Amino acid sequence: MHKNRMRLLHINTLVSLLILSCAPKTQNSYNPKTGYSGNISLSGAFALYPIVVLWSEDFKKIHPNVRFNISAGGAGKGITDVLTDMMDVGLVSRDLHEQEIKKGAFPIFVAKDAVLGTFNTDHPNAGLIKKRGLTQRELEGIFITQSYQKWSDIDPRFTASPIRTYVRSDAAGAAETWAKYLGQNQEDLKGIGIYGDPGLAQAIKEEPNSIGFNNINYVYDLNLKKTAAHISVIPLDKNNNGKIDIEEDFYDNLDQLTEAVASGEYPSPPSRPLAFVIKKANTNPLIREFINFVLKKEQQGYLLSNGYIPLTDEQLKVEREKINTISLN
Repeated sequence: MHKNRMRLLHINTLVSLLILSCAPKTQNSYNPKTGYSGNISLSGAFALYPIVVLWSEDFKKIHPNVRFNISAGGAGKGITDVLTDMMDVGLVSRDLHEQEIKKGAFPIFVAKDAVLGTFNTDHPNAGLIKKRGLTQRELEGIFITQSYQKWSDIDPRFTASPIRTYVRSDAAGAAETWAKYLGQNQEDLKGIGIYGDPGLAQAIKEEPNSIGFNNINYVYDLNLKKTAAHISVIPLDKNNNGKIDIEEDFYDNLDQLTEAVASGEYPSPPSRPLAFVIKKANTNPLIREFINFVLKKEQQGYLLSNGYIPLTDEQLKVEREKINTISLN
């Protein structure tokens, strides 16, 4: 059920993301018979958007009088919305900046996922790319220094066609994480700017000589557990030996990939934790109840089937304890 709902979310995301309004800040209340009532507003990372919608649906089964307003516009927007009291929760897929913490941003980690290098499956050298992979240095030469202008500049066996590089135009956790893997910041990434994860994935699917990066959920078909049509993952040649060894080959199947992320075989970055960010001094019991709900084993239990990695028992304990330090209204 969750997986089918997730597929529908992906189809409708481009429409849903345009509705960026704030839920009214009404008084929250609790009734022993009907549970909580009130509003919860969340905005931010495309990476968290699909699973948060599912969490909200499950929460409403227990608290039917709670209304959710959920929008995706990038991690940077999520943090800004929280710090300016436009939203209750920011959906964040990158490290917080020092100035954000000083302003009161308080992260609670809820899951883990990864950013993947992506290319078009109709690339003339698709098979070779999967066998050879690309090194961190080669990716730097594409996304940072642009020392590689044609695919054959990387490897003479590749086509001489120009490399069509796509990056994110919005302040995005995925872009920040990908840049961090390359030792840089998002503003250092060079390429054609595309808004949002769905948009960047679509751009890759439409251009055979393209290269970009996407969150797991925008690359894999969650039912088939294979990469979606016309998009594939660029394997990382971690040991720089010019080929993808057995221990580096875990991209064909979604389960193999999530296991590699969980075990650390897929490096961090570009794997990363995902967080709810709240304004530490400006929350309420309803927000705390929802965060506790998300950190329950049942809700963590179906993360893997939806392309995320759940927190360990020890990590869940730490995050639950953090909630107790929040100042309540």
